[in-house]
Amino acid sequence: MLSAQEKVELHKLLKDLRLPTIRSTFEELAVQAQNNSTSYEGYLIELMQAETQNRKIHRVERLLRESKIPLGKSLESFQKARVPHTEWIKAQALLKGEFVQRCENVLAFGNPGTGKTHLLCAIGQELIQEGYRVKFYSCNLLVQELLRAKKELRLERILKKLSRIDVLIIDDVGYVQQSREEMEVLFTLLAQRYERGSLMITSNLPFSKWDQIFKDPMTTAAAIDRVIHHSVVIELNLKSYRMEEAQKKQGN
Repeated sequence: MLSAQEKVELHKLLKDLRLPTIRSTFEELAVQAQNNSTSYEGYLIELMQAETQNRKIHRVERLLRESKIPLGKSLESFQKARVPHTEWIKAQALLKGEFVQRCENVLAFGNPGTGKTHLLCAIGQELIQEGYRVKFYSCNLLVQELLRAKKELRLERILKKLSRIDVLIIDDVGYVQQSREEMEVLFTLLAQRYERGSLMITSNLPFSKWDQIFKDPMTTAAAIDRVIHHSVVIELNLKSYRMEEAQKKQGN
């Protein structure tokens, strides 16, 4: 057993090494190890496992906060039965994040209220559990932030900051019609992330109507080329969930 002075010294060392879980549990686990005749190596493994698990929990909590993902839009609350089987298979294949390692994109298309945002947010939360950094933006707010940065000569800085995010979720591309200048900064972001980082995009506009977003045919073609290359497309051609719920209430 450690003396009082040795305990104080050990607590200090563990604090300096930033091992809070080991510092708070080593005595309790030592008693358990002694009672169970655990080897020194086994005791050390238990300490390391406790520290590692606690760090993972805190990291996931921090990543979830930083992601700005609406936490209510989880995989558990998503109505999987509404999604066509082929599209759900595609979604399931994304959960471990291999597509992130390949810098591939995920594009979810469908009418408003079909669950596009919910599905991508749910996938985003699962990716965070795997240790990936994810950030959620509505397209409108992202464009305004990029445009403001450009006017303040900070665009390069913010693009560099966003490049450190593994997966950028851009929600409702094309839902709000922006000016040509605003779309130029969005195109700059798409070009900057091409084959360098993953995008997850929702849109109620098919590619055939993206000229309404980027205004110029050449810019539109270049934007589509960058997001569709190395991508998974999920089609949610469903009836609006909100419309269904409203009709049920009227029926009652």
